[in-house]
Amino acid sequence: MSFPKGFLWGGATAANQFEGGWREDGKGDSVCDHMTGGTATTPRYFTNTIKEDTYYPSHEAVDFFHRYKEDIALMAEMGFGVFRLSINWTRIFPRGDEETPNQKGLDFYRSVFEECKKYGIEPLVTISHYELPYHLMDAYSGWTNRKCIDFFLHYCKVLFEEYKDLVKYWLTFNEINCLIMGVGDILSAGIKCEDGPAQVLGLPSTREQLANRFQALHHQFIASAKAVKLGHEINPEFQIGCMVAGGAIYPYTCNPDDILKAQQDMRMNYFCGDVQVRGEYPHFTNRMFKEMGISIAMEEGDANILKEGTVDFYSFSYYMSTCSTVDSEALKAAGNVVMGVNNPYLKSSDWGWQIDPKGLRYLLNELYGRYQIPMMVVENGLGAMDQVEEDGSIHDHYRIDYLREHIKQMEEAIGDGVDLIAFTPWGCIDLVSVSTGEMKKRYGFVYVDKDNDGNGTLDRIRKDSFYWYKEVIASNGETL
Repeated sequence: MSFPKGFLWGGATAANQFEGGWREDGKGDSVCDHMTGGTATTPRYFTNTIKEDTYYPSHEAVDFFHRYKEDIALMAEMGFGVFRLSINWTRIFPRGDEETPNQKGLDFYRSVFEECKKYGIEPLVTISHYELPYHLMDAYSGWTNRKCIDFFLHYCKVLFEEYKDLVKYWLTFNEINCLIMGVGDILSAGIKCEDGPAQVLGLPSTREQLANRFQALHHQFIASAKAVKLGHEINPEFQIGCMVAGGAIYPYTCNPDDILKAQQDMRMNYFCGDVQVRGEYPHFTNRMFKEMGISIAMEEGDANILKEGTVDFYSFSYYMSTCSTVDSEALKAAGNVVMGVNNPYLKSSDWGWQIDPKGLRYLLNELYGRYQIPMMVVENGLGAMDQVEEDGSIHDHYRIDYLREHIKQMEEAIGDGVDLIAFTPWGCIDLVSVSTGEMKKRYGFVYVDKDNDGNGTLDRIRKDSFYWYKEVIASNGETL
């Protein structure tokens, strides 16, 4: 068993957590630009008005906007074959509904892609990664409004035509299923809201909230399908994929009710994939909507649009597994139904995420068995607190251990017959955590000198994992 020749090794980032350059060169406000900092215990807040003397992490992030040449050179030093990044929609269309794009924004990303090509790095571009223009939230209530489909398609058309000779790999929406998991009202859907906590995990949702989320998701499905078809018309060589928040889900016990609950919860991996890969809503949709007491509006022709706009590959994030149960006492003890019940056979990270490399092999087999198209693992990694030693070194053996075991299980999945073509660990250079707004929750091979309050030099420092990953790539996964 080994990784195939031409396997794409690299890393992943997102503009709202990495880029910075807020309002420079004509950039407009995104919904994430209205989210304050936070911690693991203090939630981020969303404010409709940007407040003075309040810290908004995305405004500077780690300043890739001014340091992209330095950062891409570091990626090249590691031997990257692919760099996953997102385009900030508001750098191209500041309000989201304009006819004419911002030329300075187009020029910036052209420079980034040209820098990648200089080193032989393939850009893997996420078109929408939690960066909806704030104006589309304020004026249209985001993706609940079908008009956003046309705004998105116009945005895609500009990108596809502008970069058709520089970018081959595209993703339409990041972690598209997060929209219906109770965490995506603002970031994923841009549903208009009052000032308040930016994310609510594990709390019951009203029927109206559920209906709004699924309606917004349907509009994103249509937008994605149309974008795939449009992209293939502009450049038949384009490879356009979906991106889903993935997770292995096990029954907590061998109680048949727990097994059925785990099967039901695994649908978080399948609901969006079925629509985007197979081109139709899955078999369980009607009963699911009936039990939720909701219905969504579909226009004539939507079914054909979904069928004609299926993706070329399936990509997903994988950080952890969880257990499902109907045992109310176990759920109560877990305290967070979104994260599920802890598996007693696994260890957890400092943020309570259970570490399960074998779950990645399990999930890869489940997904490939269902869809039979190429797979990419486009997010994976360990968020941890790194310590800079007096000599400037950073000994992150825990990150190496985490990634080593996950890479081993990817290799096992390839041996099982899974067509896995790429691996881009998350936050290859330290960036702001989207869930908590922190800097101390670090994922990167490269340390960025910045703290939770936005203080620091932004200097880049290679960690031990930098040199380890360089050897992994050079050996195509043979040296771990």
